[in-house]
Amino acid sequence: MFETAEVLRVLALLRAAGCQVWVGGGWGVDALLGRVTRDHGDLDLMHRSEQEPVVLETLGRVGYREVFDIVPGRPARFVMRGEAGHEIDLHPLTFQADGSALQPADDRGGAFRYPADCFVEGAVHGARVPCLSAAQQRHFHSGYEPRERDLLDMAALRAVYGDS
Repeated sequence: MFETAEVLRVLALLRAAGCQVWVGGGWGVDALLGRVTRDHGDLDLMHRSEQEPVVLETLGRVGYREVFDIVPGRPARFVMRGEAGHEIDLHPLTFQADGSALQPADDRGGAFRYPADCFVEGAVHGARVPCLSAAQQRHFHSGYEPRERDLLDMAALRAVYGDS
């Protein structure tokens, strides 16, 4: 499991290294809600693609190593695993002049779009953290057969943020 203390440690390390990251996935939902709603197997982080060398080096200093058995993998995303088994799912973003961002979806030029207003703040254990908006979380949870935890995450967001 990916514990709260490790989330905060990773975010602090990356912030101290000058990296901008945003929490997504289950921890991103919990950040928007301001409370932990369930156990998490990993930590999803969106990062600026130009900062990727610093992200890799910073996480590497504390024992995280890239794993290459993840499908789909690069260029869309990649995973780093820590010595204690923690996994960080990293998503590179290329920012546009209007503040929006693109994440490669495949190696044929497809892209996931992040509107400029999807980069917001939430809280993990009372600490303010950058995360993805409820609307962006809902968008990324569509288009596939949701798991039970996905349904619960979306229901929790709807209860606080409605359907907009």
